[in-house]
Amino acid sequence: MAVRFLYSKKERRVLLSLLKADYRFDSILDITPEDIKRTGAKFVLLDTDNTLALHGSQKPLEGVSEWIENIRKNGIEPIILSNNDKERIEPFAKKLGIPFVYKSAKPLKKGFKIACRKLGAKPCETAVIGDQLFTDVLGGRIFGSKVFLTEPLGPETNYFIKIKRIFEKPFR
Repeated sequence: MAVRFLYSKKERRVLLSLLKADYRFDSILDITPEDIKRTGAKFVLLDTDNTLALHGSQKPLEGVSEWIENIRKNGIEPIILSNNDKERIEPFAKKLGIPFVYKSAKPLKKGFKIACRKLGAKPCETAVIGDQLFTDVLGGRIFGSKVFLTEPLGPETNYFIKIKRIFEKPFR
């Protein structure tokens, strides 16, 4: 019995490319303003958990405040784009002094559009920075942004995300 694929080889390549980041870094702190500018981006949409802070923490990773200050000095405007609720994200964003979008429904376009509207940005002027393939990378690629993938800062505490990490492994 022959195996038949639902999609052609070309279609499978396109689908898999949606899970590939444009750039990979160990940490957000390794991404320079020049790296972001090189993509043509003037705005960054930032994930929170395991990108800017440990999962669920209200304390930014050491150096994140300075990193944000540095990208702003270089003409790049940040915004937090998170699937978390307002109670989690608002105090965190206030500590960093940046705007935020909560319950963004990544990878759907909804939150990305709201973030761009708040910043006055076009998708092609944005870079997405995050640690998850099925939310940050997929969402950024669908939206038309440049995508920077970082390694997670720490182990996952959320059961659902632990499961997603298992499915991410072959694509990382």
